[in-house]
Amino acid sequence: MIVPGIVLLGGNLRTVVDLTARAEAAGFDSVWTTEFYERSATVSLAAMAQCSKRVTIGSAIAYAVGRSPLVLSAEARDLDELSGGRLILGLGTGTRTMQRDWHGADPDAPALRVEELIPLLRRFWSMDDRGIDHDGRFYSVHLKPTVDVTPPLRTDMPVYLAGVNARMIRAAGTVADGLVGHPIFTRRYVEEVVRPALAAGVDRAGRKEADVALAGYVICSIHDDPAVARAEAKAQIAFYAVVRTYAAVFALHGYQRDVENIRTAWQQRDRVAMIAAVPDELVDVMAITGTPEEVRQRFFEDFRGIYDHALLYSPSFGLSDQRFADNLQAIIETFGH
Repeated sequence: MIVPGIVLLGGNLRTVVDLTARAEAAGFDSVWTTEFYERSATVSLAAMAQCSKRVTIGSAIAYAVGRSPLVLSAEARDLDELSGGRLILGLGTGTRTMQRDWHGADPDAPALRVEELIPLLRRFWSMDDRGIDHDGRFYSVHLKPTVDVTPPLRTDMPVYLAGVNARMIRAAGTVADGLVGHPIFTRRYVEEVVRPALAAGVDRAGRKEADVALAGYVICSIHDDPAVARAEAKAQIAFYAVVRTYAAVFALHGYQRDVENIRTAWQQRDRVAMIAAVPDELVDVMAITGTPEEVRQRFFEDFRGIYDHALLYSPSFGLSDQRFADNLQAIIETFGH
């Protein structure tokens, strides 16, 4: 049986701590946090580490741009120590706009950037008194330790990489320990695009498929009124549909015209039209919605075998803080012991 994880997106740190403790008590396999322009994944992970004892904690994702490799490696080793070796460091670059306009980073060749970054992080974790000399396309590091180097709790901390399109997924197969799939992934997209691209990266690096895990979000909305739950999932899917980076997923299923309608409504700031433009059948392949029993049944029927780590994810776009918290609590109650 799949043991799910849960993603905590939004809310304040007190909410993150409370929900992490509840998820661990309910028997969840893992608890993951995210990062955006108003929330730090690393600070949330520190709070999660201190309020839990057993559950794996992960970032899905923290930004791989905007931090130097040294700072990122140091934050990760501290978080792994704080959690007693329970950290999965999930990294992502975000869209080209986010890289350029949010982080002031060069948005060119993001897959090549992370292919250089992740091995460099591992060099920091295994660094000895000789230090590091590295001159690459994106990073230049010349570090000679001035004090004795204390090894981290683990030099083999797992690093996952977020990817949607084939090139970034191939990068995950080449250098990462896992891939973090996007909430709009479908079974068909995973089978026809994700796994072949992941396998190509694995082959390129001379690795084994078992060396790279696949984690994936599952949009989950629970309500006693199934129509409310479905509308919340539609809103979240519509929010992602406006991002052109994710177009390939929708195109595979033939929803290009629907996506254009959603984008037109977005440009007009018409949320009602955005949600209405999402076809019901698209919700059925991208999300699980309904009453607790309906959602539980759909999860075990439709998502068995897709992911090594299935991460239940509450919609947030357009939801009030209270409704968002209620849905997360419903997910914990529905899938807990």
